[in-house]
Amino acid sequence: MKKIPTLFRRDEQDRRRVTPEVHPACAWVVAGEGVATRKYDGTCVRFDGTRWWARREVKQGKAAPDGFVAVETDETTGKTVGWEPVEQSAYAKYHAEAVNGDEKTGTYELCGPKVNGNPERYDRHTLVPHEQAVVLTGDAEPPRDFDGLAAYLAEFPYEGIVWHHPDGRMAKLKRRDFPRPGAAGQRG
Repeated sequence: MKKIPTLFRRDEQDRRRVTPEVHPACAWVVAGEGVATRKYDGTCVRFDGTRWWARREVKQGKAAPDGFVAVETDETTGKTVGWEPVEQSAYAKYHAEAVNGDEKTGTYELCGPKVNGNPERYDRHTLVPHEQAVVLTGDAEPPRDFDGLAAYLAEFPYEGIVWHHPDGRMAKLKRRDFPRPGAAGQRG
């Protein structure tokens, strides 16, 4: 799985935040294409039909772990994104608790009590199939402009949004990409 691009360009002075400029690879979102789903807050794992893998980022200048399969390197940060065998990841124990043997080939979000502070509030470690992410429709459908999304995400109870294009492209946007309302440096 390649890193999903963020809908808006990052602020060069504060890379934690986005600017109103649309990322060129994501222009299809603001053009009204694709379907929005909620983004789950856990850690990404993948089942290839035989083996489980955990998503891993390796910082520039650091050695990759044994068995690491690189997918892409971010030219800006120098980080390489890829997969490591799940049994050697920091989440191996929790993944083992979540697997039930019925999983199909694909990617999942591993969520639960010991993953990222459990913002999803699961009682036990759980694998959420990405292909079954909740689609945001009707009153829950997000706007597609910068100001509208900033306001929408300020009230959104989840980590963020992932848009899915019919051709397989994806784009994401997280609540934390925008300054908190009332925070210093907030865009007006």
